[in-house]
Amino acid sequence: MAPEYSGRGEAARSMELLWGRAARGTRGPKPGTDLESVVQAGIELADAEGLDAVSMRRVAERLGIGTMSLYTYVPGKGELLDLMLDTVYAERVNDRPGEGMGPRQRLESLARNQWDFHRRHPWTLYIASGRAVLGPNELDAYEAAMSAAIDLGVSARDAVGIVDAVSIFVRGAVRDATEAENAEQVTGMTELEWWTERDAILTDKMSDGRYPTLGRIDAEGGFAVPEDTENYNVRFIVDDFEFGLQRMLDGIESYVAAHRSGKRSRGTRRSKG
Repeated sequence: MAPEYSGRGEAARSMELLWGRAARGTRGPKPGTDLESVVQAGIELADAEGLDAVSMRRVAERLGIGTMSLYTYVPGKGELLDLMLDTVYAERVNDRPGEGMGPRQRLESLARNQWDFHRRHPWTLYIASGRAVLGPNELDAYEAAMSAAIDLGVSARDAVGIVDAVSIFVRGAVRDATEAENAEQVTGMTELEWWTERDAILTDKMSDGRYPTLGRIDAEGGFAVPEDTENYNVRFIVDDFEFGLQRMLDGIESYVAAHRSGKRSRGTRRSKG
C-alpha cells in the first residue's frame, strides 16, 4: 500500500479548519450534520476497514447525506485526512509523563502510549510522517512527548533526536505487528497453514549446511515461541519490541549519563586553536 501524505489539501483552508477559524456559510439548505460528525465518520471507516476505505462517497453514505453535501463541510479528501489525523492525535496529549516518573520511565511510558495509539488506529501508520499536519492536537501531542526528554540534561537537538528515535522504533514495530495480525484476513490462510506449507523444504535447507548460523540459532531456540502461541509472527514481533525497547532505553540512559559526566554530545565541534 502506497502511503498517503498529509497536507495535500489547500493549505490555507486546511489550517483554517484545523484551528477552528473557518465559519460555514449561511446560504443554502439547513445542515444535516456538522464538521465534527464528518471527521468522526472518516475515523470510524478507517478504524474498521483501513485508509483505502475512506472516500468522500463512503463518508457521505455513512452519514446518510449526499456526496455533494459533504463538500459544504470539508473541501476534499486531503483536508479530511488532515482533520482525521489531528483529531485522533488528541488521544496522545496524555503522553505527557506522570508525576514522580524518572527519565527512563517517562520515555518507556511515551513508547507504550504510542504503541497503544497506533494499535487503536492502525491507519495512522499509512500516512507518511514526513510532513506534519500542524494542527492543534498534533502540536499538543508533540509538546507532551517532548516533555519526556527536555529535562534530560542533553542539548535541545539531542532531546528531539531521542523522542524521534523512540517514535520511529515504535512506529516500525507496531506496523509490522499490525500487518502480521491482518495477514490471515488478507490472504485467506492461517499462520499455521502458511508455515505448514513451507516447513518441509525450509527444514531441509536449514539442515544441509548452507545456512550454518541460522541452523545453529534455530537449534538453540532462537526462533522459538511458546507452544500455545496463536500467531507466531505477532508474538515474535511483540517479544522483539519488548526486547528492543529496553535496549534502546539502556542506550539512551548511557548516553545521557555520559553527557552529564562531561563527554561531548553529537553535533558539538572541537574549537580551533
